[in-house]
Amino acid sequence: MTTARRDTYTPETLLSVAVQVFNERGYDGTSMEHLSKAAGISKSSIYHHVSGKEELLRRAVSRALDGLFAVLAEPAAGRGRAVERVEYVTRRTVEVLIDELPYVTLLLRVRGNTTTERWAMERRREFDHRVAELLKAAAADGDLRADVDIRLATRLLFGMINSLVEWYRPHHDSPAERDQLADTVVRMAFDGLRTAR
Repeated sequence: MTTARRDTYTPETLLSVAVQVFNERGYDGTSMEHLSKAAGISKSSIYHHVSGKEELLRRAVSRALDGLFAVLAEPAAGRGRAVERVEYVTRRTVEVLIDELPYVTLLLRVRGNTTTERWAMERRREFDHRVAELLKAAAADGDLRADVDIRLATRLLFGMINSLVEWYRPHHDSPAERDQLADTVVRMAFDGLRTAR
């Protein structure tokens, strides 16, 4: 693990280091001492900028959640047929996951042991519910197969997307790689869900 040098330390680099440590050790298994050593700064320097590790957790999961909810606010997520909107949201969700991989990984690993974790889980459920509503609307429009249970399809779709944090490691900072992965997820999910055109 790289240590941040004292003269280049910023709250953003501290957050980045904290997310890395949380993902490696687990949030509950991380102490302020671990964060201090990983960041290469004293605990008092950390406390100068944040109230503690829970504030770092909240900032980290907020970054992931803000990215996901921003997708729902994009114009293409709100216009057109529901099936087109849910495909768009699925593609963009994969892109946000890739762009914010450590932050989304942390979001998906919170277990509800603290106020911040419970808040994050509730917000995540809200996002999932909004996407599930789009799938239901697409089914009601007749654009998704009638022989597929939408609740099950919703769980499988989220399972496929969320599993990316467990195995995906970018080979390089390549928009083409990101686009290919997002396209593949959308094709695999919706070629099986859409009614024949």
